[in-house]
Amino acid sequence: MTRIEIEALPGPPAARRRVEVVERKGLGHPDTLCDRMAEAAGLALARHYVELSGRVLHFNTDKALLVAGSSIPALGGGLVTAPMRLVLGDRATDEWDGHRIPVADIAAEAVGDWVRGHLRYVDPSRHLAFESALRPGSAELTGIYQSALPGANDTSTGVGVAPLTETEELVIAAERHLNSPAFHARHPECGEDVKVMAVRLERRLELTVAVAFVDRFVESEAGYFEAREEVRGELERSLRGRLRTLEELDVRVNTLDAPGRGTAGMYLTVLGTSADGADGGEVGRGNRPRGVIAFHRPCSLEAAAGKNPAGHVGKIYNALAQQVAERVQAEVPGLEEVRATLVSRIGAPLKEPWIASLELVPTAGAALAELEAPARAVLERELAGVEDLVAELVAGRRPVC
Repeated sequence: MTRIEIEALPGPPAARRRVEVVERKGLGHPDTLCDRMAEAAGLALARHYVELSGRVLHFNTDKALLVAGSSIPALGGGLVTAPMRLVLGDRATDEWDGHRIPVADIAAEAVGDWVRGHLRYVDPSRHLAFESALRPGSAELTGIYQSALPGANDTSTGVGVAPLTETEELVIAAERHLNSPAFHARHPECGEDVKVMAVRLERRLELTVAVAFVDRFVESEAGYFEAREEVRGELERSLRGRLRTLEELDVRVNTLDAPGRGTAGMYLTVLGTSADGADGGEVGRGNRPRGVIAFHRPCSLEAAAGKNPAGHVGKIYNALAQQVAERVQAEVPGLEEVRATLVSRIGAPLKEPWIASLELVPTAGAALAELEAPARAVLERELAGVEDLVAELVAGRRPVC
């Protein structure tokens, strides 16, 4: 029997606090790359297991490290001197009912396909070395996956918050604008490696944005700084059209740049990602399942990417808690903010968390006593329907990174 607790959240919601800090790491950021490649490998294994056995077998590909390559950026085009290297590890079932399962080959192919489909300037056959550190799991954990809907494989916590604040929406919009096909068509010199950091002080929002430029499209230092200003201006104009309650907006791009220093004073890459020669990445350091890293909001430390979508609560409960928070906030009138927390106990059914907690911020004039019953009803409905969410996760229809 799940214990359900509902209480008022003390203090103002994030959107009405004086200070708010939000970050989003874009598609080509090394941490996002690591998350996305680990998730692609995991989903490929899940599909193979279902085709072979009718269910998802034991695996987790959430222990991954992206080691930066080496490159020499140069005006007009530089060189990659050593490839990036992805070390993908943890556990994967490599034999079932007498069938050998080529887990490393399946994972490597999925990673290569993802890179080809999302990074314009990266050729995985030349620019990315793949190393599998996947090993079979223990008998006890492997045994959890004997049914189509296993019990919780861990004792862990998932957290969800709704709705997005205006700052969070703008941070997501900024990164999506800079990585949109239309923007890339206008600005081929901009790679996929983008990071947006926002600081809101009352009604003023300041954004510091990093955009990796691709050196082959930059012919001169003057041309770089001219293009950088075009990018900054376009992004600021796009975001100004989205402002609702905020009154001031300041956008700055590539603030480490220093005119007069040549390539040392410009954010240049060869492949459009800093992973080609500057920064590595790890699973779990990227965006939370809500799409941002919000420093004034609660979150689970679990990395959702690469975890087993059929039984790993580090993925399932983070997705479910977010779904609960969004649906409670949308369906129960009189709520300004909702926080949902789900705690699993290893081996227990997924629909029966150890504890489920809702923290509510009522709107002005709304009473918590009147909100508890409808909020509880939504929570109980979502817990009962966890099997539908698991099916979406297994099919890859519910992004978590």
